[in-house]
Amino acid sequence: MPASVLPQPLSNWRLPALGLAIVLIVVTPFLVLRKAAVDTDAAWAMVVHTHETEATVHALAGDMRNMESGALSLAAGVDNALLRARVGESRARIPATLQKLQRLTRDNPDQQLRIGALQTNILLRKANADRIIDAEAADVTAADIDAMVARYPIHELIEEIVAEEQRLLSDRQARAERVEQRARLATWAAMAGQLLLLGGVLAYSTRQIAHRLRAETDAQRASARASVVLDTVREPIVAIDAAQRVVMHNVAFAELYGVDGDARGQPLTALGDGAWGDERTLRRLADVLSRGRELWDHEQVQRTADGVERTMVLNARRMPLPDRDDAVVLVTVSDISVQKASDRQIRELNRQLEGKIEQVSDVNRELEAFSYSVSHDLRAPLRHIAGFGDKLGRHLGDGIDDKSQHYLEVMVSSAKRMSALIDDLLVYSRLGRSALRLQTVDMQSLVAETRAMLDANNAAEAPDHRIEWRIAPLPVVVGDENMLRQVWLNLLGNAVKYSRGSEPARIEIGYGRDGDDAHHFQVRDNGAGFDMQYAGKLFGVFQRLHAASEFPGTGIGLASVRRVLTRHGGRAWAESEPGNGATFHFTLPAAGDQPASNESKS
Repeated sequence: MPASVLPQPLSNWRLPALGLAIVLIVVTPFLVLRKAAVDTDAAWAMVVHTHETEATVHALAGDMRNMESGALSLAAGVDNALLRARVGESRARIPATLQKLQRLTRDNPDQQLRIGALQTNILLRKANADRIIDAEAADVTAADIDAMVARYPIHELIEEIVAEEQRLLSDRQARAERVEQRARLATWAAMAGQLLLLGGVLAYSTRQIAHRLRAETDAQRASARASVVLDTVREPIVAIDAAQRVVMHNVAFAELYGVDGDARGQPLTALGDGAWGDERTLRRLADVLSRGRELWDHEQVQRTADGVERTMVLNARRMPLPDRDDAVVLVTVSDISVQKASDRQIRELNRQLEGKIEQVSDVNRELEAFSYSVSHDLRAPLRHIAGFGDKLGRHLGDGIDDKSQHYLEVMVSSAKRMSALIDDLLVYSRLGRSALRLQTVDMQSLVAETRAMLDANNAAEAPDHRIEWRIAPLPVVVGDENMLRQVWLNLLGNAVKYSRGSEPARIEIGYGRDGDDAHHFQVRDNGAGFDMQYAGKLFGVFQRLHAASEFPGTGIGLASVRRVLTRHGGRAWAESEPGNGATFHFTLPAAGDQPASNESKS
């Protein structure tokens, strides 16, 4: 039986999407914040760089002042070790400071030009200062001092360099603040993005969990419905694994094999007190799983837990289960013991029926012999009686008296009536014994032929009697044409015969369809009619409701009608009132409901 399979919420594109979301949540904010931090650090590094450049310029200016003031002090006659140490330190730092300043301003060509000019003047001033420092105080002239102090100006260049660095500092501080502001915005944006992504992932996870819970609930309900359906089925069902242990079974299986509780995990052979011990059956069940074969209508006699020996039919096929990696064998068991008993009874009845058929065949052969005897042995004496009666009448001629004439007429008419009875009996017998030769029959043509014959007979026997025919459109049916011709001949002949006292005689032939789609024909006349309390006698052999002197006939015609219609699967009945005519009905089944014929259709 099919089981619900839980959907896989993270399958296909969902798992990559979830991974991408996690990457966006973790990596993207990190990259954004890292970029913002780098930009901020770079911006503030430039601010620090500007401060460092400015501080280096000031340090250079300070060293120049120290050196020059020391040189002036030495020229004025002030000479001590501390002064010379401070002057020596300043003199030693000036070249390194100039190199550092050049390195710090490599990214600024304008500053490089200014620093180049400053370096030239500083070196020239330093050279003058070195001469003053290294010379004796008495040797220093005012010109030397003027050359050191005024000839190579550096203060304006230092002010220009400092002013440029101040301008750069202002720009770089503004840029650093903007970058820091963007970094803060990026931080908040990253946090908001993380929250949004986390919210989306949480919503998606919640929806997936709800979907999975619904799917599990639906699966549980489907499993419960399947279990209820399985237990409702009255045919025993069991599923077994490769080791032929029970995986599942229904209530009908438990009831049949006397299983108490749940038999899952138990060997199949342990159930039913040995009902499943047949090695051949177990081998075939193993083949179903190992070779993928199907077991159909395998009969096995089992003695079940109630001690009754039953004939069972087993059907098995391989079936995968959604909660197992391996397949199982689904086995259905049908108890056909009653069917087997019925088959045996049917065979016995068929044997008895064959005996009855043989008896009927013997009777039919006797009837055929009797018919042959009637047709040949009885007709000859009757022909003799009628023939010699006629000869006797001609022999006596006019000398015969009225009584003798009456005796001769009664004798001859009785012989002829007896001959007519024999002919009708033979026809009746043939209608019951001859095989149906089914073919398409045009009822309109049969009625027209019968009407033409009856009109000719009426013109010969009663030329003054008038017959009015009303014939509805009639269909084409499937049947034996000769037998159906006999039906119309008897019914229409009766209608003409029993309406001789009505002038004019009106005979109506109608047609319709019954509820079961059968053909329904009616023959209605305005003749003598009959009492409905005797309607049951109408279709019997030799049954007549009128005296032979009033209406001639043998009483076999309607019996022949019933026999023909019965063999065609139809029926006949009549409705009438004395003096108000009669209506005869008969039906024929639709073409698909016709009885089978043992002879070929012609």
